[in-house]
Amino acid sequence: MATPIKVPETDITLYTSGTPNGQKLSITLEELGIKYTVKNIEISKNVQKEDWFLKINPNGRIPALIDRTPRSDGKGQEKRVFEGGAMQLYLGQANHFYRYAPEKIQYGIDRYQNETKRLYQVLEDRLEDQDTNNRTAANTRASNADCAELVNRSTVDAETQGPWLVGDKMTIADIACFSWVNWAEWAGIDVSRFSRMKNWVDRINRRPAVRNGLDVPEPFEMKRKMQTKEGEEEYQRMHSEWVMEGQREQEEKNK
Repeated sequence: MATPIKVPETDITLYTSGTPNGQKLSITLEELGIKYTVKNIEISKNVQKEDWFLKINPNGRIPALIDRTPRSDGKGQEKRVFEGGAMQLYLGQANHFYRYAPEKIQYGIDRYQNETKRLYQVLEDRLEDQDTNNRTAANTRASNADCAELVNRSTVDAETQGPWLVGDKMTIADIACFSWVNWAEWAGIDVSRFSRMKNWVDRINRRPAVRNGLDVPEPFEMKRKMQTKEGEEEYQRMHSEWVMEGQREQEEKNK
């Protein structure tokens, strides 16, 4: 009988901050149940531009990770990984014009908010297709919360039921999109008109691993702050200051 291969315990360090891109990776790690440690990168202080971090990610962006998990033969290794992912760029642009720009340019706000709404409608239509047809792209049965046979099952875990963007369970496609859509109110967009997308966001937010991932590397305060005008203004002031400072520094370097 062959000797079983001993799988080493993971040794991963995540370098991140509490932004949509950062939350995308911490949620993924939490959902996978992978052991990791966290290094909080204070992007407001440009820590991501320091020499030691640039050796991990030469692009000077979070998130990044170092995987020091030994190989199955026991030999050590060190892998440095960084990626931006196939993210929805316009969602980030809507945030910039609505929250961070020093002067309100209505054209910019309208343009990127409208494009964000268009992308939200793409998600809404995809979820509707999954919900209505209850089939995946591979023609297998989708996980559908509205299936008749599930209606009277008290043991159904609503957070595991679909529809999902791809296939019959939550995947990295859902996580990658969710980490941006979850900041919709920060971009000044009311998602109530996108009923299926809102349900999808709410279901994902209820998952324990997602709640844990959102609080990496520090508690996720945006939604609580947005409940009051004072909290919203405080949160906006705190974030816009370092965003604009970073932009001014880049302008000086590129002169």
